[in-house]
Amino acid sequence: MNSLPEWTDLRFFLELARAGTLSGASRRLDVEHTTVARRIDRLEQQLGATLFDRSREGYELTEMGQALLPHAEAMEGAALAAAEQLGGAEVAAHGVVRLGVPEVFGVRVVAPLLVRLFEDHPDLSIDLLALPSFANLANREADLGVMLDPPSTGRYMVTRLASFRFYLYASPTYLARHAPIRSQADLEGHDFVDYVQDRLASRELSYMKELGFTPRRRLCCSGMTGQIEAAALGMGLMMAPPYAVPDDGRLVPVLPGFYAERSFWLAAPTDLYRLRRVKLVWNLLRELADNNPRLWWHAGEAP
Repeated sequence: MNSLPEWTDLRFFLELARAGTLSGASRRLDVEHTTVARRIDRLEQQLGATLFDRSREGYELTEMGQALLPHAEAMEGAALAAAEQLGGAEVAAHGVVRLGVPEVFGVRVVAPLLVRLFEDHPDLSIDLLALPSFANLANREADLGVMLDPPSTGRYMVTRLASFRFYLYASPTYLARHAPIRSQADLEGHDFVDYVQDRLASRELSYMKELGFTPRRRLCCSGMTGQIEAAALGMGLMMAPPYAVPDDGRLVPVLPGFYAERSFWLAAPTDLYRLRRVKLVWNLLRELADNNPRLWWHAGEAP
């Protein structure tokens, strides 16, 4: 290797590693896919190593590519941090933060927080990815994310955001039309609304197994928003955390003593966590979780 690779070539390498295809990387970089291919070829020639295995399915990192990846990510993080500091971010956060959150949590809990955040930081913007799945941090779909399954490999900052409980709820009209529920044994004769079982974003969402029987699922949805509306219309019982349940009386607790407990995790790539704008959103979520117990469990209970 006669010279060091250019940082711009490493940017192309990173985006192709994350997207897995030339077309995906070209969209991220706003260039033609032929430009991506040319820059990768140049980088491989310069390093004297094959960084990607090419196939009809796309581009996959070779062993040498995997070895280069953390160094390129470290350079990316340093470049971002330098740009932020030189831009005056030590005084006020600015730029865009992509935050991945579960759909209902994002809409009902996180979005209202942003009003005050934007007042305090007028140069900050948020891309709120409120998804029925969880943001993929490995391919940089988001700068930080709230998830049920924390990353087990890679360089991430990870913290347990909150322990929370899925409780049973039903509409008053459903309860009025069906047999009374006085104990857990009574649940077996009732209808349920749940996730589509072969499309679960996490195994942690299979919480109805804790009922002790196979529930009669009358309607399954890919996300919790649809479940809430279906249960509110009287289609069956559902399980949800308190923050997800509308306070309009359309859903009421059933058997409050029964619940399934889970944890939300907050994670960000280590290099992005150092950025002031990312850390600002991180701290906002931590403060929210620590100071609002009724988002996570019923009043009078503790995790």
